[in-house]
Amino acid sequence: MSDSLGPKLQSPLFDQITIIGLGLIGSSLARAAMQQNLGTTVIGFDRSPEVRARSRELKFATSIAEDLAQAVREADLIILCAPVGANAEIAEQMAPHLKTGAIISDVGSVKASVVAAISPHLPQGVHFIPAHPVAGTEYSGPDAGFATLFNKRWCIVTPLPDSSEAAIAKVAEFWQACGSNVELMSPHHHDQVLAITSHIPHLIAYNIVGTAAHMEAVTQSEVIKFSAGGFRDFTRIAASDPTMWRDVFLNNKEAVLEMLGRFTEDLTALQRMIRYGDGDGLFDLFTRTRDIRRNIIAEGQETAAPDFGRRSESEPQK
Repeated sequence: MSDSLGPKLQSPLFDQITIIGLGLIGSSLARAAMQQNLGTTVIGFDRSPEVRARSRELKFATSIAEDLAQAVREADLIILCAPVGANAEIAEQMAPHLKTGAIISDVGSVKASVVAAISPHLPQGVHFIPAHPVAGTEYSGPDAGFATLFNKRWCIVTPLPDSSEAAIAKVAEFWQACGSNVELMSPHHHDQVLAITSHIPHLIAYNIVGTAAHMEAVTQSEVIKFSAGGFRDFTRIAASDPTMWRDVFLNNKEAVLEMLGRFTEDLTALQRMIRYGDGDGLFDLFTRTRDIRRNIIAEGQETAAPDFGRRSESEPQK
């Protein structure tokens, strides 16, 4: 991933940007907004006093507000970066303090439930433009953020049927300035796509690592001791923030269950191939899946390096 986002904007896109939730995504957004001159001021807020204190020490925003009302009162762009399960409460609490013309967005990896949670609380005169940057690491917290997290990654913007075209354009421009490629799609279609590309892989990773944890006792520590690359990669995915992923699965239930059903059917077919010695079927399946992996690398959505972009052992863990 490139270390550079390109030149700063000559003029800020917004007078005040407010970022609510200062974990990996929120703190990275603040860093990118500051680096790229996207807002005259960049205000951060997190409900955790410890996170607010640490964020002040890290100095990745103009200032860190002490309460939500203070954070949003003068904001032109507000981005919710808290777990999706917290969105309804945040929207309800900030609604009385929003100024006319403000744009509200988010970074949640589910969209239909986010729209249902936030929209009823927003007053007339503000614009709600949901979005989802398809980027992240297994690390969390304000120390984990870095300005280039979104560089050359996709950000999916999911406007509503009555969304302002000008507001959509401003949100798209914001993400492009953060280095992202921007795609527009409906909230429902987004949830179906992400169920198979992100949510189901995480669910499988959690399940495999959970099974290995059970086997760990049976095999007297040999599962961990002899972990190969495949299991290592699953543990990386399964190390993601448990609060965030709990909320993802609860809020994208229908799409996840639909894709999980399809996955179960395919897994049964694979089991049958192995049982009956269908070598040709296995070879054809593995050839098709290898081609998909190569296409992902060709699209720049993963590095071809064998460590999959991990830090070396000498680098500090966050």
